[in-house]
Amino acid sequence: MTIYDYKIKTSSGLTRGMNRYKGKVMLIVNTATNCGFTPQLEDLQKIQARYEEQGLQVLAFPSNQFDDQEPLKDGEITEYCALNFGVNFPIFKKIDVRDKDAHPLFQYLSEQKSFEGFNTEHPTAKLLMAILNEKYPHYMEGNSIKWNFTKFLVNRDGEVVQRFESTTEPLEMEEDIKALL
Repeated sequence: MTIYDYKIKTSSGLTRGMNRYKGKVMLIVNTATNCGFTPQLEDLQKIQARYEEQGLQVLAFPSNQFDDQEPLKDGEITEYCALNFGVNFPIFKKIDVRDKDAHPLFQYLSEQKSFEGFNTEHPTAKLLMAILNEKYPHYMEGNSIKWNFTKFLVNRDGEVVQRFESTTEPLEMEEDIKALL
């Protein structure tokens, strides 16, 4: 199975195949509108605008699995992201990205690229680690998604080539993205 075999739902409920992004470099992100990492949406949009014509596609998948940080409904999420961060890349239907009900796409992504730790130099890293250790220690087991704004970089052939955790800012990934374009 490849990434192109997965089906996803738009925020309006339409089913789409990932094969519509065949030949593009994809940056797939699980998002939330009420998270300390939510401002990353602004830089994700900058990257989308900067490299869209060269074949980059940012894809956002909202999830409410991390401390209930995505309280909005699907259409509200899209509107909020557009109004507050200028987002115009696709934002899909809210899904689970970890545990038994995780969307198959995120199960696949997590299997393709292992969790290698957080960037401990990030200003929010200590707070994130404290929350995980205190409230959700089981999240640290295995390779599943650990928190909002985990980012997967997929090359034009559909191969998952890199995983960036919440504590990696989008602009820090720019050279990796350019190398695939």
